[in-house]
Amino acid sequence: MKNPAWTRDEHILALDFYLSNMPNIPGRESREIQELSRILNSLNSFLEHEKEVNFRNPSGVYMKLMNFRRFDPSYSGVGLAHGNKDEEIVWDLFVNKRSELSKLAEHIKQFSTSELKSIPEISEDEEGNEGQILSRVHRYRERDKTLVSKKKLKFLQENLKLFCEGCGFNFENKYGERGKDCIECHHTKPVSELTVGETTKLSELVLLCSNCHRIVHRKKPWLSINELKELINKHDN
Repeated sequence: MKNPAWTRDEHILALDFYLSNMPNIPGRESREIQELSRILNSLNSFLEHEKEVNFRNPSGVYMKLMNFRRFDPSYSGVGLAHGNKDEEIVWDLFVNKRSELSKLAEHIKQFSTSELKSIPEISEDEEGNEGQILSRVHRYRERDKTLVSKKKLKFLQENLKLFCEGCGFNFENKYGERGKDCIECHHTKPVSELTVGETTKLSELVLLCSNCHRIVHRKKPWLSINELKELINKHDN
């Protein structure tokens, strides 16, 4: 069985390593490559790959780093010609956002070793540019029952009814008693800023109907609430 394809999370860690060490990438037998291999292997319990004996071994990790050279204008050679399409996507997303990339890489490492390993998996549609681990943490915090209840209560106190902050849809108006209290929470804090052990603030949550929430998460990058409203207004008849 072949090793599973590299995930967005793993590409983020590999690119952060590459850009932090260019132009002198450590050799495949180096302590640095050994450590990166160890870190990538540690993600496995969170990403739930079917792990092979050679899973993310130093040689494979080194070859992945060489794949990035084909996009690197500072490299005089051509790099390895064959690679994963996501390598190019991650390069384009983060090569000019070094600070954000390093922050993401550090947060991925932190969450992958935290007590949040039991967070349920998400669908492909729900994964953001920042990878599966931080996207799963994001969805986990959106669905915290205690927090959602507090947000709904606060919103009711301020607005007297629950409605979508994107399109204005009111489930109770449409479905009567069956629709009462039916609304979802969306966490507006950027995924790149999530940290282990922090407390989610009610001000970081907005109420959305299931349709709007789905649209926000449907494609990368996720929509901000303002972008969602602009999209609705643009296509509103």
